[in-house]
Amino acid sequence: MKKSLDQELKEYAAKDYYPFHMPGHKRTDLSLGEPSLIDITEIPGFDDLHHPTGLILEAEKQAAALWRAKRTFFLVNGSTVGILSAISAAIPRREKILIGENSHKSVKNACFLNELQMETVAPIQTRFGIRGQITTDAVEQAFAQNPHIKGVVITSPTYEGIVSDIASIARIVHRHGAVLIVDEAHGAHFGLHQDLPASAVTEGADLVIQSLHKTLPSLTQTAVLHIASDRIPEEKVQQYLDIFETSSPSYVLMAGMSRCIRLLTEQREQLFSGYLKALTVWEQSNRDLKNISVLHASDLSSEEAFGKDPGKLVIRSDLKEIDGYALAACLRDVYHLETERTEGQFVIGMTSIYDREEGFRRLTAALREIDDNPGLCREYISGKPGDRYDIYRGYDCESQSVRI
Repeated sequence: MKKSLDQELKEYAAKDYYPFHMPGHKRTDLSLGEPSLIDITEIPGFDDLHHPTGLILEAEKQAAALWRAKRTFFLVNGSTVGILSAISAAIPRREKILIGENSHKSVKNACFLNELQMETVAPIQTRFGIRGQITTDAVEQAFAQNPHIKGVVITSPTYEGIVSDIASIARIVHRHGAVLIVDEAHGAHFGLHQDLPASAVTEGADLVIQSLHKTLPSLTQTAVLHIASDRIPEEKVQQYLDIFETSSPSYVLMAGMSRCIRLLTEQREQLFSGYLKALTVWEQSNRDLKNISVLHASDLSSEEAFGKDPGKLVIRSDLKEIDGYALAACLRDVYHLETERTEGQFVIGMTSIYDREEGFRRLTAALREIDDNPGLCREYISGKPGDRYDIYRGYDCESQSVRI
């Protein structure tokens, strides 16, 4: 008899698989207690996410102070609900919008729902083989060709950790009378330490969406939407959040967000200093591999990237017969190291302040062993890419314009 999902998860949790993937709590006990014991509804004394006046509002204010936003909304449907709401609130129906070709499917879905005329801008292709930043020249050229663009959506950082020059892009967008929305889902940790890239919240963006669960110690589906300027009315953003977000928000998720914000407010310097030091040590220990390459900030030119998130581990197989899918499968099956994303020759590992020395040490040892003996991956070579749904491309219907 097959085991059910809950049984499989309990068994998996007892094994030694190490998560180089989201969520950022890295399967660490968040001290929230048994979830069912705090899984309540909107009872007196515990506030209401859709009309916060007490505990939830105070936690949102704490988050706004942390990232220096004008107003911050807690999201329990992930960054997706933030992106849907931001685009719907900021850009009138059937107007023109400029989005990066590497935008998340929720951006395209928001365009679909609002019948927006989509124009796209392509990121630079880097010598390392991944997509780089969206340049200011590309944005300027897009406005020259489409002067009626009302809004721009940029993904920064990308899945690979590439950062665009948001401050310069914001100046161009605002000069043309448009608004700038930044999908910073992978950069919730930005701006929280001096050695990390600045958050788009302080770089001139109007609305910024971050996934707490991707790179911070918070539960899956937790995110925030920041209002960073006066160009979009707060009430309009709230209106669309009421439309798109569940009317039964999880208090378990909100408790996790509250704890995460409190932790960052009280201990972020200590946590990030140790984390960044561990990343530096890991990078240095993987510079002399022969058949595998690890992306370092120094591998990127200023044209290719304005900055790089050091927490994204971009690992490339330099052997044509061994692609990223074979490398990821070998890391999982042989070394019990689970990675986040695979595409072409690349494997991406995600890290956070909750990663442990054990994980970095095991990954280094595994890469060195595979580098010395690539034959370890040969049994995982399939001859075709892995069959995995791409959250950036989505389905074709999402980008087709239809009347509702």
